[in-house]
Amino acid sequence: MLHASPSSFVLKPAFAKIVCEPGWKWQKREKPLANYDLFYVWSGEGDLELNGQSYQVGKGSCFLFRPGDHTSATHNPQKPLVLTYIHFDIAEQVHSVPEPYRVLTETVDFEYLLSRYVRLFLVKTFAAEEEACLILKQLLIHLLRSDLEGQVPIERKASNQLTEAIHEIANYIHQNPGISHRVEDLAKRAQLSPRYFSIKFKEMIGVSVQAYMIQSRIERAQHLLMHAGMNVTEVADALGYRDIFFFSRQFKQYTGKSPSEIR
Repeated sequence: MLHASPSSFVLKPAFAKIVCEPGWKWQKREKPLANYDLFYVWSGEGDLELNGQSYQVGKGSCFLFRPGDHTSATHNPQKPLVLTYIHFDIAEQVHSVPEPYRVLTETVDFEYLLSRYVRLFLVKTFAAEEEACLILKQLLIHLLRSDLEGQVPIERKASNQLTEAIHEIANYIHQNPGISHRVEDLAKRAQLSPRYFSIKFKEMIGVSVQAYMIQSRIERAQHLLMHAGMNVTEVADALGYRDIFFFSRQFKQYTGKSPSEIR
């Protein structure tokens, strides 16, 4: 499904977000499903059977039923299921089909896309079907990504999280060059010890935390001098320099020119 074009999706009229009645149940039918069905549980508790295998379902439970599947389900009347289902077909040969079942833990983006899909048709939005096809492909990519991440070893997941944390801090420094960042505060933001944070930062970014702070500050100073119409004193003040002479000296060390020459 990853390589299927959005235009190949065939949307079916069977879709909705519903709150199941206390006596609701999904009866097993003699005929199997005729198309794909994306089935997501927002809340509640229940049991679902797919091709003879039983699953306990709750918030975040997500199935992708396929043509030929046999399904049935019941729920706890005291905690009724709230679910979204979307039936569709694909008018071309597909590869990389998402797994039939997973429990999503990061649900905000996925739930937004589900809500958007349903809302498109409730208000008869212009080009609703075209956008719905794009959203449906996004939903399926989300599932494929979830399936692949579930296959990543724990050690690699931890490594990915560390890399993401370090790059988030680097971006934070770059976007806020005027703040006098303390390594201890940055390490806390990354949930690391200051020493380990400093080591990994230099390893991944290529320079020390302090050097990166100065580099970000000087890059911002160049931009302000060239494009913001600010004089040297104003730029130094905006970027947290208390001594304009120290600013000028540091600026020249990094750029080879004085601030006034750049301006």
